[in-house]
Amino acid sequence: MTAPTPLTYRDAGVDIDAGNAVVERIKPLVKRSFRPEVMGGLGGFGALFDLSGKYREPVLVSGTDGVGTKLKLAQQLRRHDSIGIDLVAMCVNDVLVQGAEPLFFLDYFATGKLDVDTTVAVIGGIARGCELSGCALIGGETAEMPDMYPPGEYDLAGFCVAAVEKSDLLDGAKVRRGDVLIGIASSGPHSNGYSLIRRIYDRAGQPADFALDDGRALVDALMAPTRLYVKPILQLLHGAHGGDIHAMAHITGGGLTENIIRVVPEGLGLSIDASSWRLPAVFDWLQREGAVSHDEMWRTFNCGIGFVLIAAERAVPRLEGELDRMQLPHWRIGEVVASGDGERVRIG
Repeated sequence: MTAPTPLTYRDAGVDIDAGNAVVERIKPLVKRSFRPEVMGGLGGFGALFDLSGKYREPVLVSGTDGVGTKLKLAQQLRRHDSIGIDLVAMCVNDVLVQGAEPLFFLDYFATGKLDVDTTVAVIGGIARGCELSGCALIGGETAEMPDMYPPGEYDLAGFCVAAVEKSDLLDGAKVRRGDVLIGIASSGPHSNGYSLIRRIYDRAGQPADFALDDGRALVDALMAPTRLYVKPILQLLHGAHGGDIHAMAHITGGGLTENIIRVVPEGLGLSIDASSWRLPAVFDWLQREGAVSHDEMWRTFNCGIGFVLIAAERAVPRLEGELDRMQLPHWRIGEVVASGDGERVRIG
């Protein structure tokens, strides 16, 4: 009887050497995101972060997310270097809503067969997103799983931990009738609505370099990384008028109609003036090519508004001045109103 041929992990489709090569190449990229509180380096079984001395009554805020089917478009267009920024932004912008400072981030990257260059590009984007938001990429997992993913495909997930002083926690309790909504510009569709976006893109059949009305290439607009709001918003919160910011909202899945109202107490509603800002060219293209109704646009996409501040009316001019100084485009997009018997969100 013939002895069976010896098998190795590589024969089964897992290349440990490729994984080690990825780790070595990402080490300097990850190191740039470290904060003084990070203890140790990469490679341990658990990541360590020293929280002592920074907060008196710290409340930890955590968030986890992915990038949805924007990942499919990134793979289709072979644009791997910025999708990691999207991953970080979707997590850190969420925890920021409660006034929390992102402290550290963990990522999960899974693929069928590890391509070193692609993996380094993706994780490099994650490291860059962490660096830009002041958040340490403290650890993660790179999983090679043959037969789970078709060639060239991979999946991403992220997890973020943030902290805020208990007395500074924003939970919407301060929101009052007459408060003003300040909408801060998005960089594009961010990471939401891409199942519809991809359907429209494929049906339109236009070339990748098709120029939108603003002169931007279509694929550049669709693949623009999600804007990171952490550093400028934390500056506002810690500034002289931070106490006049009563609540905040990150405009993700559900769009403008479903996200802002999440931080508004019962008995109050929102009146949003859609004429207060111009729909960016990429959204105009999506609406036109997809024959998407106005209602569907508002509840699917951010429509050019990626983050919203709900602030006391008296402080709005000063907050707007700070946003101008930071060169963040913004608009007064509405106000908090008494909630009637009908819908709590009115867009007119």
